[in-house]
Amino acid sequence: MKILNATDHIDGSVKLAASIGMFDGMHRGHVTLINALKEQATLRGQQSAVVTFKQHPQLVVNPNGSPRALMTLDKKIAAIAAAAPDYLILLDFDDSLSQYTAQQFMELLHDRYSVETLVMGYNHRFGHERNTTFAHYVEQGERLGVEVVKAPEYLGQYAPVSSSIVRQLIAGGRVEDAMNCMGHPFELEGKVVHGFHNGRGIGFPTANVGELPPGLILPHNGAYAVMVAIDGEWHKGMVNIGHRPTLDNGKQLSIEVNIFDFDSDIYGKPIALQFIRFLRLEFKLGSIEQLREQLTYDKALSQQILDKYLANQS
Repeated sequence: MKILNATDHIDGSVKLAASIGMFDGMHRGHVTLINALKEQATLRGQQSAVVTFKQHPQLVVNPNGSPRALMTLDKKIAAIAAAAPDYLILLDFDDSLSQYTAQQFMELLHDRYSVETLVMGYNHRFGHERNTTFAHYVEQGERLGVEVVKAPEYLGQYAPVSSSIVRQLIAGGRVEDAMNCMGHPFELEGKVVHGFHNGRGIGFPTANVGELPPGLILPHNGAYAVMVAIDGEWHKGMVNIGHRPTLDNGKQLSIEVNIFDFDSDIYGKPIALQFIRFLRLEFKLGSIEQLREQLTYDKALSQQILDKYLANQS
């Protein structure tokens, strides 16, 4: 996959079929769209191109109402590359671009990137005038020499799927449902930082995850079964997101992961968590011994969940 930026262009010797979107989370609907894009490109003897933005348009249009992201830009680029379009056109969504009409944006794609076919996702809209109908896109495209085609809607087992739905699921702690919608687990990356150092004393040493990417969504407070990546190797584990009420650690939010069968000094190292299933809400227990019993139960349950998950991946 070749990446093009706002200052790049394609001469007329290469013709592109393109699809536009944020592609945040790269869920099953996105994969359906890119597959349809590649099919349409092949039918027309064209190359396929995904058009997306470095930042969510709402960060410019409505900064206070912008949604939290499902993945970082680097992760999104990698996920799009895995779907194997020929090109990724990566644009900066700024004040100027936010004022483009659909026709102006189509003209930009046609003139700068040689887009001759536009494959539109189900119910997708673009351009400053968001009430534009599909028939209107077709009409505008005809004026520019751009054929506008509607892609099929994802109608699989987990439909309906959208980035908004996935965000709602993750914010509600329903990470397994979110994983089913996306086709892959929600992943959170950070760095191991110093925390409260309480876990080792009760038999459950934890790594405190900090330095998270700004603007990324977090699952609802609670405990989860997770896969944990350290130094490129995946391990089973469980994580708690919250305020550790039993240990009375104050109001600071912490993300504490217990990595199973692992005992190495990893402070300062990058760490990635894949959220597989919600275990329970965070609640205050009456004693450290009750907390130890609860964590023992959580670990046994997580082992079962993760063993089953890994068996299904093989």
